[in-house]
Amino acid sequence: MATEPVIVHAIINGEKANTPKQYPRENPTNPEEIVGYGPTNTREDAIRAIEAAAAAFPAWAATPIDERIARMERAIEKIRAAIPELAPLLSREHGKPLYDAQGEFFVTLAWMEYACKTAKDVLQDKVMDTADGKTIIAHDPLGVVSAITPWNYPLSLSSIKIAPALLAGNTMVLKPSPFAPLTVSKMVEIIAAEFPAGVLNMVHGDADVGVELTSNPLIAKIAFTGGTKTAKHIMKAAADTIKNMTLELGGNDAAVILSDFDVNDDRAMRRLVISNFLTAGQICMIAKRVYVHRSIYDKFVEKYIEAANKWIRVGDPFNPNVTIGPVNNPGQVKFVQGLIDDAQSRGAEVIKLGQVLDPDAFAKGYFMQPTLVLGADYNDRIVVEEQFGPTVPVLPFDDDEQAINLVNDSIYGLTSSVWGEEEHAIRVARRIQAGTTMINTAAVQGLDVRFPFGGVKQSGVGREYGAEGLLAYVDLHVINMPKVGELPNIPE
Repeated sequence: MATEPVIVHAIINGEKANTPKQYPRENPTNPEEIVGYGPTNTREDAIRAIEAAAAAFPAWAATPIDERIARMERAIEKIRAAIPELAPLLSREHGKPLYDAQGEFFVTLAWMEYACKTAKDVLQDKVMDTADGKTIIAHDPLGVVSAITPWNYPLSLSSIKIAPALLAGNTMVLKPSPFAPLTVSKMVEIIAAEFPAGVLNMVHGDADVGVELTSNPLIAKIAFTGGTKTAKHIMKAAADTIKNMTLELGGNDAAVILSDFDVNDDRAMRRLVISNFLTAGQICMIAKRVYVHRSIYDKFVEKYIEAANKWIRVGDPFNPNVTIGPVNNPGQVKFVQGLIDDAQSRGAEVIKLGQVLDPDAFAKGYFMQPTLVLGADYNDRIVVEEQFGPTVPVLPFDDDEQAINLVNDSIYGLTSSVWGEEEHAIRVARRIQAGTTMINTAAVQGLDVRFPFGGVKQSGVGREYGAEGLLAYVDLHVINMPKVGELPNIPE
């Protein structure tokens, strides 16, 4: 499905910036095809964008919230109208199948609509009259927000920052990932056009741009989704000016299959397979390690392989029969394959899952056939590290206490899931250290934008989605009006 390359631009103060240097983005299905080009912006470009956002902030912060919401709602409708054009572009630059790309638009717009629907109520002043006087708790915008977003879900993980930040009265500079820069840039162009110049800016670029976006004194808040290692550098860069932060980071999310899980429940088993391999396993909240009670382990593996072989069909993202496309980039292929090879060298069994629909296309692109890893040690790299690709280890446990300890023995705590009889599953879930624990489902299948999302431990700081996702972009400003009187025990 080759077409003319798409060219996207930086947006600074309401205008597309002329950037002499560009970088290509290839099609992971066919790396010889260049899908488009993004600008390689400089540190100076980043400074201009930040200064434009700072200049636009006072007027935007003073804009009534009804107008902010109306502008965002117009952007939502224009994004919706552009889905037939933009969803195929996302598939081509990212590698996710078309149904998956369309699904990302669904999540993106669902959140933006929810944010618009609830912003006025969540962000309104809270006024309290007491016998001692009156207090107003106001929600003041922070200022300029820098948003740095990843490649795996570039639209939803940008909108999760753009919508609440702008609705709360902040301005923004956003930097997309170079591994999926095109569709998100088109979406940002649509949104920015509905807002005053300087309210929403976008730059691309390398580490020097990222450093500016995380250290510039005019930046009030950093909203970052990405790896824990990168987040540590961001926190250091932001330390001198004590910036507000929301960090959604890595995860090594566990699925616990209890002894009372029904292995003959085909629909549940299919949900579990999808929770491991949707988007080729490249989702922060995917289930990346599976612990199964030893009493049902053998039967579980048998039924899991059966379900996986039915659902997994690897191939061209535009083939309607395909459920899994290529991995996004060759570096990720190398990393995931390294984890598989390491486990295999230590005696683990690696089982290929599903069908490869087009072997010639498979050999040409960044494809990996999904694999199940059996017999790995609890401390093998494939178990303790985040794979972020189409492979998953399955390991046995003997009782609930051991399962809980295995799950919690990690530096991460983003999401998790427990599968089995509901009350039993809830008891186990309460003891798991994670920002979200789902019962009898996992990953995107259990995501609800009405409720907060984020991690504990080294999986992040703060929450996105829900009312908390809006409140993350304001400061509480308490205005006290006590009745005037003398306090006791104060000398003349």
